[in-house]
Amino acid sequence: MLLTAQLLLNYQRCARRAFLDAYGDPSQKVPPSDFLLKLGQDALEHQRLVLANYTWVRPVYPKGDWPAGAQATLELMQQGVEQIHQGVLLTTDESGLVLVSSPDLLVKQPGLSIFGDWLYTPIDIKLSKRPKLEYQIILTFHVYLLATMQGAWPETAWLCIRDKGQLAIDLWQTLPQMQALLAELILILNQQQEPEIFIARNSCNLCTWFDHCYGIAQAEQHLSLLPGVTTSRYAILQQQNLTTLEALAQAEPTQLAVLPGFGSEIANKLVRQAQAVMHNQPLPHPHLASFATNFPLPTSPIELYFDIEAEPGLNLAFLHGVLVVDRQQQTDRFHPLLAERPEDEAIAWQQFLDLVHTYPTAPIFHFCAYETQTIERLAQLYHTPPHVVKPLLARCVDLHKWVTHGVILPIENYTLKLIARWMGFEWRDTEANGAQAICWYSEWLKTGDRQLLESIILYNEDDCRATWQVKDWLSVFLQSQQITS
Repeated sequence: MLLTAQLLLNYQRCARRAFLDAYGDPSQKVPPSDFLLKLGQDALEHQRLVLANYTWVRPVYPKGDWPAGAQATLELMQQGVEQIHQGVLLTTDESGLVLVSSPDLLVKQPGLSIFGDWLYTPIDIKLSKRPKLEYQIILTFHVYLLATMQGAWPETAWLCIRDKGQLAIDLWQTLPQMQALLAELILILNQQQEPEIFIARNSCNLCTWFDHCYGIAQAEQHLSLLPGVTTSRYAILQQQNLTTLEALAQAEPTQLAVLPGFGSEIANKLVRQAQAVMHNQPLPHPHLASFATNFPLPTSPIELYFDIEAEPGLNLAFLHGVLVVDRQQQTDRFHPLLAERPEDEAIAWQQFLDLVHTYPTAPIFHFCAYETQTIERLAQLYHTPPHVVKPLLARCVDLHKWVTHGVILPIENYTLKLIARWMGFEWRDTEANGAQAICWYSEWLKTGDRQLLESIILYNEDDCRATWQVKDWLSVFLQSQQITS
């Protein structure tokens, strides 16, 4: 049995993913998304730029032959090669399990080892902007295997991340954590214990096993599909034997409120969320009346619906989509304010400012805080005067906040896609999403294929129209609850 650094990394993200990587049916995986492929390409480019600063040697061995790779790496270390790229570190534990890793670099350092008066320390190169613990754990795994091959522990190891360069990690802090995780993973692999499904969309969406796990979770009506059920809360619900949708919907909120990590507000909302899903009916949020009083939902003769597409890797807002809805004239018009090149961002920003100031009293509806955060960032970047920005921000209405504080919907999560689809809206391109738009824009910059821009604009317009649908649905719902805005 083989335990790789990648398997240990995946275990940190999801125990079930690591198990499926080892024992699952590969036919049940889906191909990696365009966005996942793009992340891989970006990581390789970042690695290439970093490696250009080193004069390294790579061990030569047949692809996939880890023992041969380890032997070739050992020979390079015995020769005292200064830097080794993608060396293979390998050891076998007492049960016969083969542990293997391949750090991005092994760098020669002064010290004592079986080779003589030198030893090696690993460097991993990551696209991340921060030294994530999961990367520190993998770097410690490299050190653990390296120590068995060179007969000595290096004093430190290095993580090279974007914008911050090389950061030393505290091996004595991460070593116990790595050893505990490794022991857990080895137990699962040896006993072939399949971990329970738990759908956490933030970490599951990019996993190639997601469709397989999600299908099982849907069939079981697993509670992880219920908004608000976190891994820690689910463990407590299991202890209370509340593991089905029906059981949670019938639970007494006061009994849940005293449990760790719940409290009265969370307990009430979780029970009502289960009731909404079980009966497929929206329910008013307990604080709807007070929220509507403090944050009224405006209706105006002219309303603007606003959505941004951005490329985080370039820190670039490349499209400001604005849908102008004239309720009196019963017309609507979509304005795609596009930066065809990164250097055009300032132009698109100014076009956005000009457009929204054409309608100085119109509320600007958007979904989530990203749009207002980006307005503030671009205003600072391009020195937009406060007397221009502050009134603009005052007109912005976050419909995500309105939905999550005003109504409990029978959905799996409170994203625009699921909310608007439940309300009857459909995107013209069913496969489009924000991650895909990033890939399309990246490909546009490389190829100049304008169809890619048209796909982005179509998706962005539908996001704006979906936001419009959510706003109108909320207005009708408020009237049904006898709450006027």
